[in-house]
Amino acid sequence: MTISTIHASASPRFAVSFRYLDVLVIAVATAPALVLGAPAFGFLVGAGGWLLQRALQMVDRRLTARIDDSLQRAGYRLFESFGRIFLLAGAIVLAAAAGSHKDGLTAALVIMGAYSCAFVVRLISGPPPEAAR
Repeated sequence: MTISTIHASASPRFAVSFRYLDVLVIAVATAPALVLGAPAFGFLVGAGGWLLQRALQMVDRRLTARIDDSLQRAGYRLFESFGRIFLLAGAIVLAAAAGSHKDGLTAALVIMGAYSCAFVVRLISGPPPEAAR
């Protein structure tokens, strides 16, 4: 079952929540992680870095969708993707340098967990619809 099948049979609210599952996981995991003793600074830096890169991704998709040349659009998206990777690496380094090694590890684990959710959603979603290409 692909996301297009899910979109066709599910409510729009479910489809949107599925697309933003990584953000939902971070929001739901925040309270239990902090109550169980995860370093707050590392968790918040990791979560903030992930949410910032997701916002940048959404803005980039909207801006680059207007570019007619597919090669130029792919170049901009590649540049932006590497920028988001460096942003996430910077968040991990910031958490470790400004906090402690445990903060850095926590930030890395938060980012890895959110990335894993986003990756699974992309695998299940299949290729983008023809209109989006």
